[in-house]
Amino acid sequence: MLKLGRRLALASCLTLATPLAALAADSFTLDKGHTEIRFSWDHVGLSMQSGEFRDFDGTIVFDPADVSKSSVDITIQAASLDTGVAPLDEHMKSADMFDVATHPTITFKSTGVVRTGAEQGRLIGDLTIKGVTKPVTLDVVLNHHGEHPLAPFLEAYAGADYAAFSARGSLLRSEFDVGFATPLTSDRIEIVIETEARQAN
Repeated sequence: MLKLGRRLALASCLTLATPLAALAADSFTLDKGHTEIRFSWDHVGLSMQSGEFRDFDGTIVFDPADVSKSSVDITIQAASLDTGVAPLDEHMKSADMFDVATHPTITFKSTGVVRTGAEQGRLIGDLTIKGVTKPVTLDVVLNHHGEHPLAPFLEAYAGADYAAFSARGSLLRSEFDVGFATPLTSDRIEIVIETEARQAN
């Protein structure tokens, strides 16, 4: 199950506004304190449940002049899965589902970015879970590119530009060999990613 947090880039992660067209491509690293990779699912028709991955690293290359040259590369530690329910977490980490002992990481590597609006885009990439790689598409909104709004007030934000994105998508978990109890518990997993990323030095 996988649902990368609120309006994912991972990602996830790349769009552009026309006013940015004169700017060059830059590399950004995820601000872990302000990035959420969340997933949700229908629990046997009774309720929608959700969780998130808390340990991850990633790099975004954002080219506002030509988003097709942008890219995303994210690695998630599968054992960082957290639903807030310890027994469920342990089961999801077991061989029935993510099998984190054998497959400790989940990766996403973009294969293409397409602009769909002034500040919207479509991020296509290869998602690998449990050794299975499948293409996944995320709809992305660019929320901000430039100086962080808090830079004048907090030194931690000063000295580098930030790029912030919201991304949404979905996948069928059975396609990644994580299909325990489908279709009773939904096969389709909704992904939401919210990220702020700092320009790399």
